[in-house]
Amino acid sequence: MPLSMTKIAYRSGSIDNLRAWVESGAEAHMTTRYLPKRHEEMIGGSLYWIIEHAIVARSEILGFEQRDDGRWTIRLAPKLILVQPRAKRAHQGWRYLEEADAPEDLPEGETVTALPGRLIRELSKLGLA
Repeated sequence: MPLSMTKIAYRSGSIDNLRAWVESGAEAHMTTRYLPKRHEEMIGGSLYWIIEHAIVARSEILGFEQRDDGRWTIRLAPKLILVQPRAKRAHQGWRYLEEADAPEDLPEGETVTALPGRLIRELSKLGLA
């Protein structure tokens, strides 16, 4: 089972903007300062995107490459897959996410409105999300 990670989509602001960036070419490239220690386990896993304090989508991790400036490129498949929204607190950088803790994909063609994470958390407590 591949390992995944979470990352805030801080420059996107919306799922539509994130989709436009991820699906704009043959691969999407995200830069990180440090290579994850468990990077070999992550190939074939996913990068789960956080918008408005909620995990809302994922992109498959294709691999890692070191850049000339010492940073690392995370290579992502050019497809954004929407997932069942799940509240997630903000964090800097990325965090590992085990497969058992990852949200389920939404059925093909179903859309999601990125509700604020606080609202998703409250709905979950009430058994409504």
